[in-house]
Amino acid sequence: MVFRLGKEQRQGQLNAMLYTDPFTTDEELAKKFDVSIQTIRLDRAELGIPELRERTKHFAERSFQKVRSVSGREFVGELMELELGKNAVSILEVIPEMVAEKSQVCRGDYIISQANTLAVALIDAEIVLTGSARLRFRRPVYLNEKIVAQAVFARKKSNKFLIKVVSKVGAEEVFVGKFILVAR
Repeated sequence: MVFRLGKEQRQGQLNAMLYTDPFTTDEELAKKFDVSIQTIRLDRAELGIPELRERTKHFAERSFQKVRSVSGREFVGELMELELGKNAVSILEVIPEMVAEKSQVCRGDYIISQANTLAVALIDAEIVLTGSARLRFRRPVYLNEKIVAQAVFARKKSNKFLIKVVSKVGAEEVFVGKFILVAR
């Protein structure tokens, strides 16, 4: 027998979950709370929490206002968080155009591009170029998976910056890149 939470308890936990991870889908929440997707949507409406698309759009708009080095059209993925010179987070959902037809595995150029544009966005300068990169792919990424990349500022020496980017699908690490960037 499965024990379900009462409405108030569920809404409290739902609110807390979306505060810590605003990119959780209604489907994931429905499974977590063992209720229908419609129940989750009603709970969100009562709590005044917008749907995932609106939450994502809000975070992206707020973050992109700070970026000088990359324009919105050049960015690969959706920028979710950005603290210039410290850290940044982006999300990339793997769509059919990004995968090899036969294997349904995401092509590496998309994963690298997401990590590289995220690293570049972290630097507060008009012109930022990638000097070198050390890349490690941990496992293949498949169609419909969501890649969450987190860039962290490691150090600065003159006009050169070391940025580490770790990309994950769920809790599993799929890619690590260390980028040396040059600002002009």
